[in-house]
Amino acid sequence: MCPIMYPQQIIDALRHVRYPGTGKDLVESGMLEDDIRISGFEVSFSLIFDKDNDPFMKSVLRAAETALQTYADPNIKANIHVKVKGERLKVKGESPKINAKHIIAIHSGKGGVGKSTVAANLAIALAKKGLRVGLLDADIHGPSMPKMFHTEDCRPYSVEVEGRTLIEPIEQYGVKMLSIGFFVSPEQAVIWRGGMASNAIKQLIEDANWGELDYFLIDLPPGTSDIHLTLISELQLTGVIVITTPQPVALVDARKGVEMFRNEKVNVPILGLIENMSWFTPAELPENRYYIFGRDGGKSLADELNIPLLGQIPLVQSIREGGDEGIPVALQEGHPAAKIFDEIIVSLVNKKS
Repeated sequence: MCPIMYPQQIIDALRHVRYPGTGKDLVESGMLEDDIRISGFEVSFSLIFDKDNDPFMKSVLRAAETALQTYADPNIKANIHVKVKGERLKVKGESPKINAKHIIAIHSGKGGVGKSTVAANLAIALAKKGLRVGLLDADIHGPSMPKMFHTEDCRPYSVEVEGRTLIEPIEQYGVKMLSIGFFVSPEQAVIWRGGMASNAIKQLIEDANWGELDYFLIDLPPGTSDIHLTLISELQLTGVIVITTPQPVALVDARKGVEMFRNEKVNVPILGLIENMSWFTPAELPENRYYIFGRDGGKSLADELNIPLLGQIPLVQSIREGGDEGIPVALQEGHPAAKIFDEIIVSLVNKKS
C-alpha cells in the first residue's frame, strides 16, 4: 500500500518550475491544463505551449518531472502531454464505471438546506437494512462527509486490485465513502478550476475500490456546475433526489434544479423531493409546530411539478448535533427523525426494487 496523492500536490510542485521565456512558474503562466490524473505513483497531465517548436519545451518537460519527484514524491512516474494553443488533445479512455444497482444523486438548488445531512442519513438508513452502500462526497469546495461520519483523521490508501492501483474507500457505519476532504487539510481552501474539479471527481469514481454496491449515493455540490454535467454525462444515473426547505427563496432554486434534470439534453429521472426543516417543535411543547421557513412549500412544489414528496423532516436540534459530532441521527434507534429517514428509505427501495 502507498499513500494517495492528490492534484494539489502536483500543482504545488509545478509552481517550482519557471518558463524561461517569461520567468513565471507553470501554474501562474497558465501552462498547466485541467487534466491531472493520478494512479498510484503514475501521474499524467498536459502542459500548454504557444507553438509546437517552442525552444524551451524539452527543458521545461525535464524540469517539470524533476520538480514532481523533488517536491511531491521521488517515486512519481510522470506522463506529460504537450498541447499547443488552439489545438485540442484527444485522449482515449473508458468512461468511469461503478458496479452499483442504483446510482442516485442528491441535489439542492442552493446551499444551506441540509442536503449533505440528508445524504449522510439516507446512506446510513440504507446500510442499516443490510444493503451495500457507497457514498461519494462530490462537493469539492465544501466537503462535509468526513466530519459527519467522524472520519476527519482518516486518510485513504491505495491497494492493488487485479493489476490496478485503486483508492480504498473509508468505511464507517456500514457505508463506503470517499471525499476530497480526505486529501486536503481542513483549513485548506480548494481553489480549482472546473475541469480540474471534474477530473478529481472522476478519479474518485473510476479509480476507487468500491466493489459491488446496491446503492451508490452522490452528494452533489449545490446549484449547477461542471461537476453536475460531468457526472450526468459519465454515469448512468438511476435518478436524483432534490432537497429543499419550505422557504420561497429555496424553492425557486429547487425548481431550477428539477428543470435542469428534466431538460431533454439531461433527462435524469426525478425520484422525489425531500422537504427539510419543515417545522420546529420545542421539546417542552411536543404537540406544537412552528413553521419557521414557511409551511408545506416543498409539498406544494412537488405537487405542482408532479414529483413524489418522499418526506418532510422537521428542524430538530439533535439532527444538527448528530452531523456535527459525526454520529448521524439515523444511527439512533427509536429517534423520531431516524424513523422518518427509515420511512423515506422504504419508499425509495420499494420504488426502485
